[in-house]
Amino acid sequence: MTATETAPTADVVATPQNKLTLVIVVSALVIIALDATILNVAIPTILDDFDTQLPSLQWVLTGYSLTFATFLIIGGRLGDIYGARRMFIIGALLFGVGSLIASISTSVPELLLGEALIEGIGASLMMPATLAILSTTFTGPSRARAFAVWGATAGASLAFGPLVGGFLTTNYSWRWSFRVNLVVVPLAVIGALLFIRRTPPSGRRQRIDVPGAFLVAAGTFLLVFALSEGGAYGWITPVRDFTVLGHVVWPGSMSLSVIPMIFVLSLVLLSQFYVVERRKERFDLDPLFEFGQLRHLGFRYGLLTTCVLAMGQLGFLFVLPVFLQDGKHLSALENGLWLVPSGLFIVAGAQLGGRLTRFVNTTLVVRVGLTLEAVGLFLIGMVITPGITLLSLLPGFALFGIGLGFASSQLTNVVLSEIPRERTGTASGANSTVRQLGAALGIAVIGSLLTTETIRGSLERVRASTLPTALKEHALGQLHTAGVAYTAPTGTSAADRATLSRIIESAIASGARPALFFGAIVVAAGACLSLLIPQVRIVGEIDHSDGIETVDPVEALDVLPAH
Repeated sequence: MTATETAPTADVVATPQNKLTLVIVVSALVIIALDATILNVAIPTILDDFDTQLPSLQWVLTGYSLTFATFLIIGGRLGDIYGARRMFIIGALLFGVGSLIASISTSVPELLLGEALIEGIGASLMMPATLAILSTTFTGPSRARAFAVWGATAGASLAFGPLVGGFLTTNYSWRWSFRVNLVVVPLAVIGALLFIRRTPPSGRRQRIDVPGAFLVAAGTFLLVFALSEGGAYGWITPVRDFTVLGHVVWPGSMSLSVIPMIFVLSLVLLSQFYVVERRKERFDLDPLFEFGQLRHLGFRYGLLTTCVLAMGQLGFLFVLPVFLQDGKHLSALENGLWLVPSGLFIVAGAQLGGRLTRFVNTTLVVRVGLTLEAVGLFLIGMVITPGITLLSLLPGFALFGIGLGFASSQLTNVVLSEIPRERTGTASGANSTVRQLGAALGIAVIGSLLTTETIRGSLERVRASTLPTALKEHALGQLHTAGVAYTAPTGTSAADRATLSRIIESAIASGARPALFFGAIVVAAGACLSLLIPQVRIVGEIDHSDGIETVDPVEALDVLPAH
């Protein structure tokens, strides 16, 4: 890692070194994506081990995503200045240290330090670097296939996270969720040192934009927090006290929730970030993020479409597990097993989408993928009933997974296609940031819709039931606050308990359907939005004699005007 880092002049895209680069990048991506969902199924076990309550553990569960989203653009910019490979290695080492601390933690603060803070920072350095490395290593048709592998890994890892977490927690310990990282990280670091090419330094020593870094970090943190925690603290009316380090900052007795105030503050900070960055850009003062890059239509509308895509994906991964666990009463491991087909279809879709770019333009693959994903979500919503079977879910899983595989992999390819090589890190950070924002927005909006419709359905069914009057009044009073976690009081007969259980199961199904339909509408809107993205086709020659693809290293991507 010296100042004399150089890049290849000509790219033979199927070389063993490039293949190893892809393997290293994908292995790192797996542990980054898994950590976003792998602990969710281990919550009860961790609560017992640490003898704590859910509110104290909540910061651990959301902290990783918050830290990750907060520093993504900063991590991408550092990669542009100091080299993507260097940031990848530093990020991986930090991720490993955080995993070690989390794996041996004996209290919530230690777990918070390792998983939420140190791992989150490490991931924010690694993720933009993975995209920048792929963007500068691969060209032509192999670039599409490399991004297909990246997209398949990201999508499938999110789907497989609950399964892996459930398996490790049930058969070994939740701590193995972190110990696995301690095996992958050293191999990724050694592989990066040996096989990933060093990126060239910029023409001059660039300054780090400290004011911009502070503004975007603080603004992004507050925005993601508000989107993620709006349901917990109340979107408008306060639900409970807002505390920081044990001190009440915003009492629940206030007439307005703290969430709208956090939204306003985040928008003020992000608006100021825009003003500062545009000024630095005009005077060539090394801005953290060049808003002028948004003149590239693929980058501009690709980012918006990415946000919508993430909303649909994370909405699905939030709604269906809740339904299966609370409506079907599946165990954590069974829940994960039911989601396996969706992950397999994502992998298949990403690979098929990557190959299709050899025959049709990349943007068309994205549009088809978004359409298939929307139809898949609609079909899944149609079959949601308390008596649902895995077989009835498969058609929806197939369309959703294949569509997501098409769109998620090649959309990243489109987003980065027009960005200069020396700005791919920052652009990759922006791409990952809008993914996180879309995920938080999807969980917040779709999750809120699920909760609201479930409670409303439960209340309607309880009122219409033949339950004893006293039990009805108790249920109507408690369902507002307890939701699907409501349990009948002591002394309730077995028959009445069974009736209440059927009522809640049916209400969860009736709540999951509109939530999934809304997700389908959001993704369909993304498909319409993708019409604004210019068509991108890959230009390259294929040597059919040995299966190795080569491209013109001067012009690997040709961006055409949208029709």
